[in-house]
Amino acid sequence: MGQDTGRAGWREWSGLALLALPTALLGLDVTALYLVLPSLAGELGASAAQTLWIMDAYGFFIAGFLITMGTLGDRIGRRRLLMVGIAAFGAVSAFAAFAPDAAWLIVARALLGIAGATLMPSTLSLISNMFRDARQRAVAIGVWATMFAIGMAAGPVVGGALAAGLWWGAVFLLAVPIALVVLAGAPTLLPEYRSARTARLDPLSVGLSLTAILPVTYAIKQATEGFGADVLIAALLGVGSGIAFARRQLRLREPLLDLRLFANRAFSAALAVLLIGLVGVGGVMILVTQYLQLVEGQSPMTAGLWMGPPALAMLVAAIGAPLLARRFSPGAVMAATLALSLLGYALLAVAGAGSAPSVIAGFAFVYLGLGAIAALGTDIVVSAAPAERSGSAAALSETVQELGVAAGVALLGSLTTAIYRAMAEAPPGMPPAAAATATDSLSGALSVAHQLPAGAVEQAKAAFTTGLNVSALAAGLAIALCALAAFSTLRHLHPIGADTVEADSALSTHGRDDGGRGPRG
Repeated sequence: MGQDTGRAGWREWSGLALLALPTALLGLDVTALYLVLPSLAGELGASAAQTLWIMDAYGFFIAGFLITMGTLGDRIGRRRLLMVGIAAFGAVSAFAAFAPDAAWLIVARALLGIAGATLMPSTLSLISNMFRDARQRAVAIGVWATMFAIGMAAGPVVGGALAAGLWWGAVFLLAVPIALVVLAGAPTLLPEYRSARTARLDPLSVGLSLTAILPVTYAIKQATEGFGADVLIAALLGVGSGIAFARRQLRLREPLLDLRLFANRAFSAALAVLLIGLVGVGGVMILVTQYLQLVEGQSPMTAGLWMGPPALAMLVAAIGAPLLARRFSPGAVMAATLALSLLGYALLAVAGAGSAPSVIAGFAFVYLGLGAIAALGTDIVVSAAPAERSGSAAALSETVQELGVAAGVALLGSLTTAIYRAMAEAPPGMPPAAAATATDSLSGALSVAHQLPAGAVEQAKAAFTTGLNVSALAAGLAIALCALAAFSTLRHLHPIGADTVEADSALSTHGRDDGGRGPRG
């Protein structure tokens, strides 16, 4: 994993602190509307469909444009793309804060997704340029991954506090000072890097990548509402476009995405581990937040505060796993941490109503596994790519993780919903409309709680909790297979920095004519 022994200094670590700002901002924007959405939708007069798109447009367009923006950064300069992206993010955020109606806010969220797609691969690929030492790079990527997760955990709390103290638009204005700080510090603290290859982007490849990723993301998200014709058509369009995209990349001399990277066993295996791991984490995360609010009756802000211990667990894993991987194979460290995270899935599989501490402890173990694979898996993917392709590799890593989270929400959300509907029973004598609402979802049952007889709400909560239990069990089985895959396919990797240490040792004993006393070359 890397042969360059150049050690990072104060400028690089200061640059990492600067890059942490847009990284945390991106995570915060994913979840900041969780608490704000009801008041926002009411003030703007948003319909149910518009409310859904206000939430989803951001993630859709991030996922769709990641590959294009990663490759664009390789070609025009990663710092330049970061600065353009953060300037656009700040400007569009200011527009979103004062959006006059729901339609304009949906447009703003889509534009924020496109701007966000410039930031994610830019920050990660710049880290690979700044930290040439393999051990330092792994720690830096761990910090990067943690900042995104901390932003997601803090989103509901920060959003709720700003909405309560000011108004819903204040949530978006957070991006403005962050953008100004990044724009001021980037020229001094961040290096510029661009690929020596100056070929232009292939417009057809860009179009095919969008028509592959966007419909697939849409189909995955819509699957939580049922498998209708729209889901099938979107999935077929996405798969067909994906096949056409892959064939075109294999024919181009300068492809948008170099599929030859998949010939690297470590690269492909790390992507697979990230995908499966994020399916489990993404699905469980949404269920745990629903459990805290719907079953335990906590406010979104209180539920967000409960997510503090899991965020701390991820921080420990994201920083600790790269340190352990200096002594042991990264694949073995990932496998061991994923195996440890199975304790979390087991706790969630046996949780009941009134078990909030146990649920949070379980989710902390789940996040422990996420921290390890996010740090080490991303490092493996970026390190396996040539320097001129690191932006593209970073974008692919992020795309896989975005799709993993979306798939986890769809699969485990659908499983939980199916179990709830199978167990929920409408009390006799209820109006048909209220009965249908109560048996559709726990949130529906709570909305008509005043029409339900005594004990019916508790039965609905028990049905949802059973769905959480079964989903956690299913996710745990997938993570167990993921741990085995990580160990079997990645255990051959040397400890991080081992190659460099061996090279230095050989140089100090065989490559000097000064008795080893002179400075290292």
